[in-house]
Amino acid sequence: MKLITAVVKPHKLEDVRAALETFGVTGMTVTEASGYGRQKGHTEVYRGAEYEVDLVPKVRLEVVVEDGDSTDVVDVIVKAAQTGKIGDGKVWVTPVESIVRVRTGELDGDAL
Repeated sequence: MKLITAVVKPHKLEDVRAALETFGVTGMTVTEASGYGRQKGHTEVYRGAEYEVDLVPKVRLEVVVEDGDSTDVVDVIVKAAQTGKIGDGKVWVTPVESIVRVRTGELDGDAL
């Protein structure tokens, strides 16, 4: 099994969620996040005053999938989240050793 973690722009979350649902992913965890990459934040103008945004708002989503589906799920996320502009986000894949469903005690694949 693989844990796929993606950090994307907040306005792309619904597109990513819908694409994953269409692919067949049945569950995910979404958290709000803030951060920056190479650009180190950006400058915005509000009511004529310029100010620095050091930590850019993002959303972090996590899904656990079978090994064979991980490449396809990453492709689905990238295509749905991509705008072609700086700050689109990142996706990374981590191996999962074991999963336990708390309610039933089911293990690994049965817990998905």
